[in-house]
Amino acid sequence: MKIAVAGIGVAGAYLMNRLSDAHDIYVTGFERMPETDHDAVCAWATSKNVMSGLAKNCGLNFEDYIMHDGKHMMVDIGDSRNNSIDIRLKGMVNYDKLKLIKDMIRGTKVEFGRAPRKENLEQDFDMIVDSTGFHRNYLPKLRNEMWIPCVQYKVKYKVDKTPYDDFYLKAFPSMTGYFWYFPLGNGYAHIGAGDFERKHNNEFVEQFLKKYECEIIKKVGRPVRISPPLYCEPFTDGRKSVGVGESIGTVYSLLGEGIVPATWCAELLIKNLFDLKLYREHVIKKFEIYVLVYKFIQLKITRKFSFVKHWSDLLRIYKHMKNEEDRYGMEIRIADMMKISKI
Repeated sequence: MKIAVAGIGVAGAYLMNRLSDAHDIYVTGFERMPETDHDAVCAWATSKNVMSGLAKNCGLNFEDYIMHDGKHMMVDIGDSRNNSIDIRLKGMVNYDKLKLIKDMIRGTKVEFGRAPRKENLEQDFDMIVDSTGFHRNYLPKLRNEMWIPCVQYKVKYKVDKTPYDDFYLKAFPSMTGYFWYFPLGNGYAHIGAGDFERKHNNEFVEQFLKKYECEIIKKVGRPVRISPPLYCEPFTDGRKSVGVGESIGTVYSLLGEGIVPATWCAELLIKNLFDLKLYREHVIKKFEIYVLVYKFIQLKITRKFSFVKHWSDLLRIYKHMKNEEDRYGMEIRIADMMKISKI
């Protein structure tokens, strides 16, 4: 079986590693960016509790990639320090995402600087895996999807003049998005923001850059799809293409986090490679809670959320995250959820 993996990000790199070891499967990766420009866009934060096992599946030690091991995350939800949430972290880290991707694909066949046309891939391969993220280049276009534009800088501060020692978030009104400061160690950090209404992301980031003197290393911008898998169908084009990761909506919209779910999704595809109907069923089941979380975010953004009407949904989200603290890498408290619901 000949498989093309289009897009070498989190999901694509994991698939390249795992499928390259499979018997009678010949896999080739395609990445539109040249190898010298290949980057891993996003803030690089994830839960080491989960990623350690996923990296082990690829013969790698996740501890080797950790750049900052978080202890606390301050979430600013107002105009004063009294309006903040101090979340105790239980495994949330920043890691060298690009290095892990490169190590996952080492020894595999990846053609950089190429984004072949769909019809060309269909001639040469039995399956095309669309791991192109938001772009979803090889799948039917979605209607009525929801996405958030984001901008991010990699910056360097003098080691003794970093704005924060640990994770920091600033929530925008009505939960339309947030600003993030994620330390990378040795004075380096990722700072950025996403805002559905496009009012605060660039403005707040620019203010932060002026307030805290730093060297700008790199700037990137990209949208993040927050529609859940249930609303990102079809997962296939009915011929040879099948989606994985963010291309089919595996982003946890409350946090904007997609590293763990994209890798989980890739593993589901590996286990159901020869039964795409079953793959779809497993994806829908695995990410079922994402639908409820997405509806909560929609209500907040459109200012239609009512605690009286929707308290039971909020409670379900809390129970899910409380039971999955290791997966999210943080302590989940009902009082914090209540504060978040009032943003």
